[in-house]
Amino acid sequence: MPIYTYQTIPKKKGQKPRVFEIQQKMSDEALKKDPKTGLPVKRIITGGSGAIFGGLSVMAMNRVKKR
Repeated sequence: MPIYTYQTIPKKKGQKPRVFEIQQKMSDEALKKDPKTGLPVKRIITGGSGAIFGGLSVMAMNRVKKR
């Protein structure tokens, strides 16, 4: 299950938002309120952690070299 990051939407000016993470199913609806404080929240979009490899691929190494 993925972990989603949420941020509270402060009601008072100058109040700092609280950022928290929660594990949810992808099919679950996004939270509307912070379970701890009850303040309204918005989901924060974060980047994934995909691996990028450089160099020759396994398929390229299996090709017969032309001379």
